[in-house]
Amino acid sequence: MEDNKEEIISKNFIEQEIDKDLSEGVYNHVQTRFPPEPNGYLHIGHAKSILLNYGLAKKYGGKFNLRFDDTNPTKEKTEFVESIIEDVKWLGAEFDDRLYFASNYFQEMYDCAVLLIKKGKAFVCDLTADEIREYRGDFKTPGKESPYRNRSVEENLKMFEEMKDGKYKDGEKVLRARIDMSSPNINMRDPVIYRVARMTHHNTGDTWCIYPMYDFAHPIEDAIEHITHSICTLEFEDHRPLYDWVVKECEFENPPRQIEFAKLYLTNVVTGKRYIKKLVEDNIVDGWEDPRLVSIAALRRRGYTPESLRMFVDLVGVSKANSSVDYAMLEYCIREDLKLKRPRMMAILDPIKLVIDNYPEDTTEYLDVANNLENPELGERKVPFGKELYIEREDFMEEPIKKYFRLFPGNEVRLMNAYFVTCTGCEKDENGNVTVVHCTYDPETKSGSGFEGRKVKGTIHWVAASTAQKVECRLYENIVDEEKGKLNEDGSLNLNPNSLTVLKNCYVEPSFEGARAYDSYQFVRNGFFCVDCKDSTPEHLVFNRIVSLKSSFKIGK
Repeated sequence: MEDNKEEIISKNFIEQEIDKDLSEGVYNHVQTRFPPEPNGYLHIGHAKSILLNYGLAKKYGGKFNLRFDDTNPTKEKTEFVESIIEDVKWLGAEFDDRLYFASNYFQEMYDCAVLLIKKGKAFVCDLTADEIREYRGDFKTPGKESPYRNRSVEENLKMFEEMKDGKYKDGEKVLRARIDMSSPNINMRDPVIYRVARMTHHNTGDTWCIYPMYDFAHPIEDAIEHITHSICTLEFEDHRPLYDWVVKECEFENPPRQIEFAKLYLTNVVTGKRYIKKLVEDNIVDGWEDPRLVSIAALRRRGYTPESLRMFVDLVGVSKANSSVDYAMLEYCIREDLKLKRPRMMAILDPIKLVIDNYPEDTTEYLDVANNLENPELGERKVPFGKELYIEREDFMEEPIKKYFRLFPGNEVRLMNAYFVTCTGCEKDENGNVTVVHCTYDPETKSGSGFEGRKVKGTIHWVAASTAQKVECRLYENIVDEEKGKLNEDGSLNLNPNSLTVLKNCYVEPSFEGARAYDSYQFVRNGFFCVDCKDSTPEHLVFNRIVSLKSSFKIGK
């Protein structure tokens, strides 16, 4: 009994409802779907919905459909369809041959509308959009019936067919459900279910000049596909009575059930399609997949993995209460996913030359370096070492501050995986900028040699100058100003001018040869980086910083 009790407690509220439906024989299987509208790229919030719906189908041995809710051709593009398919596949949500389009059901939807007219449950209305809005009333005022509400069935059938045949102008007539203009739920006050719209559709071309409204089409799509549980976000809770009305009045057997859950909100990120569209059109970002965005394509380009997003969605959980999640949680998940999987490589982002004056000229030795100290299974690699190296500019100070343990005149540090070196001085240009740091090395202190002499407090990484590969690195911050808030008073985005920093003169060890798009690495001390899929070439590698090494997020925080 205790085990059973624990099992129930560990399930989220949706799983508990599904268990109840199965045990009571409401359904004998589970079938879910992800129904995006192809009017933009998917974002991190959609990832939660995809993984939730797919996870439920998988858990109950059911099936998962990918279906495009393409009933509004004004904003839909084939580009968006293709990007969504790629995103869903990348996340690992397998839909097999169950790829559907709502537009493929336009005839069935039309037939359902005709059925409603014959039952006296729908009528053709001549009111304008503004008049319909006025007649609808508000939360304090009941609606007023349309003067066209009591047209005969025969007249409504004739006019609806004429709407289909293109005899009316756009907006001249609509088909409305005949429900209850006094309903406290405004969605039930004779909602519009079809409108005239002469638009070319990405899938059906010019076959139709009338299109169903989302609230009418969606339940029919679910019913046709034998969806059992229509999982959607909380803003559709008030639409559920209309959903249930449609499937009942259209006489579908064993109709689907709608269950709502809370949306995923990330702090200070841009997910609104109209905002992203403007950023793209104004060339502020490099397309919908710009790594500063949180579209799934952007996260993939930046270097996030499907595993990290699945971990993130699991941590967020499923609830009925809207809440915001700190972006640091998402960064925590990618660090956790990559830290044991990826090699730790040496890369210098802000280089300054280090010359070891007493190291032999024209000599290159190859040092054995572990690919990941926390995961020996990743093995070792050979890293070249020589007289001239590149180090980070911040690893030398001519006049050190307190508790600075890196290179300064007279100080000794360890070169990672190599030798102890002692700084002897530096060279400067005419403006007083340091251009070269000089040092000497102690050949007895080679890493791995068993040297147990003096200790040093500082260890710095490096790249041998003679074999270094020059690369470009891109560092990202939030695209909106976190301190000032996401929006300005006029409703525009408050953009962060430092959201992208491009470093064109970075150096990496030669082990990066052959790096391909999406390959990711840990750059020692600098963070996790990914080969950019858009601008990188074998001759000119471009790396996007996925995330820095330090995290402000802790489990249980």
